[in-house]
This record gives sequence, structure tokens and C-alpha cells, in this order.
Amino acid sequence: MTDFYSGFWGVYIAVIVIASLIWLAYLLKSQTVLKLKKGETAEVLHHKWDEDLQEFNNPLPAWWVGLFILTIVFAVGYLIFYPGLVVFGNVWNWTSTGQYQKEVAKADDKYGPLYNKFINLPIPEVAKSAEARDMGKRLFGTYCIQCHGVDARGAKGFPNLTDADWLYGGEPAKIEKTIAAGRHGAMPAFGAAFGEEKIKDVANFVIKLSGRPHNELRAARGEATFKQVCAACHTPAGTGNQDVGAPNLTDKIWLYGGSEATIIETVTNGRNNVMPAWKEFLGDGKVHVLAGYVYSLSHSETK
Repeated sequence: MTDFYSGFWGVYIAVIVIASLIWLAYLLKSQTVLKLKKGETAEVLHHKWDEDLQEFNNPLPAWWVGLFILTIVFAVGYLIFYPGLVVFGNVWNWTSTGQYQKEVAKADDKYGPLYNKFINLPIPEVAKSAEARDMGKRLFGTYCIQCHGVDARGAKGFPNLTDADWLYGGEPAKIEKTIAAGRHGAMPAFGAAFGEEKIKDVANFVIKLSGRPHNELRAARGEATFKQVCAACHTPAGTGNQDVGAPNLTDKIWLYGGSEATIIETVTNGRNNVMPAWKEFLGDGKVHVLAGYVYSLSHSETK
């Protein structure tokens, strides 16, 4: 991929564009040599179709030649004022990024105050505001439903935001931090270190932690491995650690699924999940309103 960021490609494109314009100008010039004097008849070429359809060697129409010249002039002007030839820049110093930034700044000036008026209001109070919730719902519908779903109940690998189970904490400040700065949750792979049998033992102990039917012999063997290795993140009791995003294994809420096969897959291959950071893109005001809406989803008094 780095080859496509080389300065060579800018020169390559510039040479092709300039050569093409020169060739088009030459082609037009070569095809406008023929002139007919007033009253003179055009030569009949030796092309004949059917019985009586022939081709005359007429000059190109003046209006067509004029339009062709205008297209070349327009192309040259465009390349001067806009960055069609990347290596040479442009008179207006225009860039698509610059235009985007101007449009964003204009939109922020217009719509920013609508969100910023809630920025000093505590998130629980934002969650109680019908206006703020409606605004947050629209933000959620634009940026969040792709992963968390339209109903915010999540999917495999994407948390349900409507319950009381939180990987990094459901306090207002933590929700806002998650949205603003993003999260990167990683579960290391233990397949090579544990081996197949030991992984099955650990999986059965994890199932036991959540109070479900399991192989007692395997669970007994897996407990020692869990407390030696897995407890560092999930705690010896398996209740998880929100500081590092290690899920609680004692309940029946599973991010990737709680079947024996899925748990074995998780322990064997690990998991790697990313929640993108939205502060730079959305700004503080929108993040605050969005956090209020997410907070409202799991608090019945504001639903």
C-alpha cells in the first residue's frame, strides 16, 4: 500500500494529463486544415455503403470546433485553479479536506449551540430532558446503530446498552469517557499455552461460575488454571474488572456467547474488540448529549 503514497504517482498522473491535452490540441489542429471556398464542393471519398451512400470530405463544423476548443481551455483553467495536477498545486490553494473543514466549521457554528447548552448539565439531568434525549437518539441512530443495533441491544461482540451490565462501568462519567475516548478490549489467546484439554477444563469452570450445567471433573481441574492465570483480569471469583474491561463471568450475560464451544473458542483464540473514539469527530457537546441518551437506556426512571 505504501507504493500508492509515493510522489511518483503524482508525476505519473501529471505527465499523462499534460500529454493528453497536447495530443488533443494537435489532433484538433490537424483536422481543421481543410477549408472550402465559397461555392466549392467537397471531395467525395472512396467510401461507399449500399448503392448510393457516400462520404464527403467536409471540414469540421465551426460550432463543433469551437466547443472542442472550449473544453481544452476549460481543462487548462481547471488544472490551474484546482489541484488536478497534484505536483504543481493550484492558484486557489483549494483542497477537498479544506472545503470539508470549512463546511464542518460552518455547521458547528450553526448547530453547536443546540448541543452545547446541555454541556454543563449533569448527564442524569440530560437523560431526563426530552429534547436532549431526542437529539441523542438521532445521534445514536446515525453513528451507533451499526454496531449496537437500532434498539441498542447489541449483537455478538457488541454490548447491550439497555441492561445494567457494563464492561467499563455504567456511571455517567464512564459512559461519556467511553464515547469520547473509545475502548480497546483485548483477551489474549491461550491456545498454545494451555493446550486443548486444559482449555476444556477452564471452559467448564467458567460455565460453573455462571451456575449452569457443567462437567464437574473438568471444572475442578480448570479452577486451578483459572485462579493462576485468568484471575489476573477476571478476579479469583470471576466477577470481572471494569478498570480493564474484563467481563463478569458469574452472570448469564455474554458478549460473544456462553456455550462451551464459544468459551473454548474465546480462550483458544482470544478476542480483540474496538470501540472508536468520537470526541474529535463529534465534539464535546454532542458527546455529552449522546452520553445522556445512552445513560437513559438503562435507567428506568428516564425511559
